[in-house]
Amino acid sequence: MTSSPASADILVRNSRKRTRELFGSDYTSPAPYFKDSPEDPLYLAERAGLAARIRSEYDHVRELPPALAAKQKAATAARRKKPRQEEPESSTAKMIEDIPQKSLSNRSPSTALSLRTSQAPTNPNTSTRGGLPSSSLVRRENIQQPKPEWHAPWELMRVISGHLGWVRAFAVEPNNQWFASGAGDRTIKIWDLASGSLRLTLTGHISTVRGLAVSPRHPYLFSCGEDKMVKCWDLETNKVIRHYHGHLSGVYTLALHPTLDILVTGGRDGVARVWDMRTRSNIHVLSGHKQTVSDLTCQAGAEPQVITSSLDATVRLWDLTAGKTMGVLTHHKKGVRALAQHPIEWTFASGSTSSIKQWKCPEGAFMQNFEGQNAIINTLSVNEDNVLFSGGDNGSMSFWDWKTGHRYQSLDTTAQPGSLDAESGIFASTFDRTGLRLICGEADKTIKIWRQDPEATPETHPLDWKPTLGRQRF
Repeated sequence: MTSSPASADILVRNSRKRTRELFGSDYTSPAPYFKDSPEDPLYLAERAGLAARIRSEYDHVRELPPALAAKQKAATAARRKKPRQEEPESSTAKMIEDIPQKSLSNRSPSTALSLRTSQAPTNPNTSTRGGLPSSSLVRRENIQQPKPEWHAPWELMRVISGHLGWVRAFAVEPNNQWFASGAGDRTIKIWDLASGSLRLTLTGHISTVRGLAVSPRHPYLFSCGEDKMVKCWDLETNKVIRHYHGHLSGVYTLALHPTLDILVTGGRDGVARVWDMRTRSNIHVLSGHKQTVSDLTCQAGAEPQVITSSLDATVRLWDLTAGKTMGVLTHHKKGVRALAQHPIEWTFASGSTSSIKQWKCPEGAFMQNFEGQNAIINTLSVNEDNVLFSGGDNGSMSFWDWKTGHRYQSLDTTAQPGSLDAESGIFASTFDRTGLRLICGEADKTIKIWRQDPEATPETHPLDWKPTLGRQRF
């Protein structure tokens, strides 16, 4: 007897739907067809899979030993005498009840599970939970990977030349009018942010300038360098008004606390020093790192906190009040060279060789990895639009979505004419106060300013994103 073409089409369509419901959960989150129908293919597929798992995992333990059967019968009778509230039945329990016994086993059904072997000793003190499904039978929910937010791609806007050495540090003025840069030529240059023209050159360091910070409440510019010096510049007279003495070697990084008049510096001697900005007194010496302190950041909150990274492959969280370590993050395998703190959220990122990790303040809970950039990460920057920038020692640049860790743009910087191809490393970066301009300092002695493409739309530059099974947020 041959079936009609119409019935064959129905059989093929039902088979295709059943296959999708069985195997589609490995790649997507299947939505059931005929959701209101009693013969829902998703329900039937889950029931069939559950029956197969019960048969394969528990078929040999379906018969209860006589001693346990008698004890369970007495316990069940005693439980029935006590009034109890009706509990809502779970979907999995209902599904197990709907599975016909012949699909589970050809033997007589049992009300409990036990090991069916003659050598196994019986323990009369053991009890089982009859009638309740095991947690191993519950299908785990598919992990819904969040879709990244769309961001416009970044393009090169301006190249500024003027330094005679590697550009190693940046600081943007709070009013977003100008920014300062420090370089290997021992100078600090003030640039107009709108036009890129040079306003001023400050000289005073006798070695490479490695860190800069502009105070949001005072007309002060702070700088540090490999000459062990930490200087405070008065921007009204453009002269040095304070020195902070104490470091035993080069000072590689510094940061100002957002709300307190406190300056924190770190360097090659492996310690971070906390200074009173006005009196120049050394409040704390945060010692614990075994190698150079490469970067640090301060965050305000209920408990003032300092976060430091080091070439000993650790990140330390410090209690600024007590001057002691709150926690040590040892997830990185190689030296951590860069930190970036989100301007709004209580989160930060740390970068080392081929590894960028995101953390939650203040306890330092790990959140996610940013995977894909195979380079030594020298600098990290993040803006309020949840765009994370990472610059590599080989000139590679990556732009990431802060929420999901998706890399939506990657490119290589171009060394300027007359410089070597090896001079394509990126050493410093920062966003301006609006987050619309990205300033990068490079090994070809130039400053490059990037901006988002103003004509880009989700239609002209669609999001290239595919969810993966192995990657989870937490």
